[in-house]
Amino acid sequence: MKITGAQALIRSLEMEHVETLFGLPGGCILPAYDPLLDSSIRHILVRHEQGAGHMAEGYAHVTGQPGVVMVTSGPAATNMVTPLMDAYMDSIPMVCITGQVATTAIGTDAFQECVTVGITRSVTKHNELVMTAEDIPLAIRQAFHIATTGRPGPTLVDVPKDLLLASVDWYWPTDQEVADSLPGYRPTTKGHPRMIKEAAKAILAAERPILYVGGGALKARAAEAVRELAELTGTHVVTTLMARGVLPDDHPLCLGMPGMHGNATAVTSMQRCDLLINIGARFDDRITGRLSAFAPEAKVIHIDIDPAEQGKVRRPDIPIVGDARQVTEELVKVIREMLHTGVTQADTTAWKSRVSGWRELFPLSYEPSEPGEALKPQYCLELLRDSAPEGTIVVSGVGQHQMWASQYWKFTEPYTWVNSGGLGTMGFSVPAAIGAKVGRPDRTVWAVDGDGCFQMTAQELVTATVERIPVKVAILNNSYLGMVRQWQEMFYDERYSEVYLSPEVPDFVKWAEAMGCVGIRVDSPEEVQPAIDKANEIDDRPVVVDFRVDAREKVFPMVPAGASNDELLLPAWQESNRGSL
Repeated sequence: MKITGAQALIRSLEMEHVETLFGLPGGCILPAYDPLLDSSIRHILVRHEQGAGHMAEGYAHVTGQPGVVMVTSGPAATNMVTPLMDAYMDSIPMVCITGQVATTAIGTDAFQECVTVGITRSVTKHNELVMTAEDIPLAIRQAFHIATTGRPGPTLVDVPKDLLLASVDWYWPTDQEVADSLPGYRPTTKGHPRMIKEAAKAILAAERPILYVGGGALKARAAEAVRELAELTGTHVVTTLMARGVLPDDHPLCLGMPGMHGNATAVTSMQRCDLLINIGARFDDRITGRLSAFAPEAKVIHIDIDPAEQGKVRRPDIPIVGDARQVTEELVKVIREMLHTGVTQADTTAWKSRVSGWRELFPLSYEPSEPGEALKPQYCLELLRDSAPEGTIVVSGVGQHQMWASQYWKFTEPYTWVNSGGLGTMGFSVPAAIGAKVGRPDRTVWAVDGDGCFQMTAQELVTATVERIPVKVAILNNSYLGMVRQWQEMFYDERYSEVYLSPEVPDFVKWAEAMGCVGIRVDSPEEVQPAIDKANEIDDRPVVVDFRVDAREKVFPMVPAGASNDELLLPAWQESNRGSL
């Protein structure tokens, strides 16, 4: 059957079960937008291509399905670089389709021409410039296969305009044809049995074990396997910023988040352990602090599907390449067999007592506002958390508000926390929340943002209004680029260089109303709960709540950049207990 290349492209997306497409049309991709009218795919028209990319990320975070974006050539493709890099850093499955100038014009500096595959090569897992219309279905199948297998990540297919207009015979490649077309791509999913057995022996022999669980465990759908391993061995679990919710925060073995702004117990338990069991984490510098001083007495087991992560930062004693869920399940099976045959586990009683002592002495805390004082951001988050419907999805921007949200929200299930971890992209929150709500329309979605982040992509609230996507946004507005201000105050002698944002311009309530949203301003503690209640009651359009919070408030605990985790800075009222760490 003869169809156009554009029709083949849209039909290929339907064959990949794509239900939602985020995008913005333009000249070179225009032929592909015509058959969209006859397709089963919902297209969401964004106001900026970066917004489309972050929406696709939010969608992928909460559904596990690849987020799909379609934009045109030139500046549209370059606007996609930031979300592609964000998805690449955080292992988010995403497929991006870009238009390109006609094949006859490539290399002539034609209008809106850019070398998209060259620009995006370092920020995608795979990209391709399609050069014949007949190859469009295979290119799309390859892109989805690579994005969703092995270590997930973004892929890109660049399609010249004349190929979209060309006539082709429709066909759909088989699984075998896709595999044969990618001879060098064979991700290892099954862990080596000998290494798994070595890991099991090490776990049972450890007196001070810690499970260090990263975002890869969530990508592999390994939450249940992690819980089973933790409960079987009685091992405490730290969950990185990207892994919040992999074990419920109220689980007795969950220690919460480690790292630069992790809680003292999580940070110190990693430092003092004798065995660190890494599942799907990459020894990020925000976790390790000064690498030479990180977990100095620990033997390391590292489970990761990406062989490039093995030894990249910290050399493991027992490296296991494989899918986090499959390997962890096999590890649980081997440990059960060993215990059943009489192998005994080392006594961890003293270690558990130490960990319990740290939890008692170093809870996350802040000094509440005195009457007449400015509103505390942590207080706003606590009330927001306690008022949220069950299963609420929280999406954050980047900065102080991100750290407070990850500290003070209680995550009881996976895939309810969405944030930009590796790249730290300001402006991520609003569009990612829209994508998350599209992916899970049954859930309440709160975006927690800062006033600096919000101003970068707030135009996408117009998209939310027009498309009837009722997200809720909480702006922790301190009139500063908050995290930068904190660093300047602590490490630059309070020399506040280019960090102050106007407290009254813009007026976020008026801005929200201009975009078709409900706008609410909160200035005092007694206004917080009524504002949250009102926002939660509104379900027919987006809501923006402007919490005017104390600019002097800092995120603690904190490990200064380049310092050892042993140099963790504590709130003043906990310093007297430092000797217990």
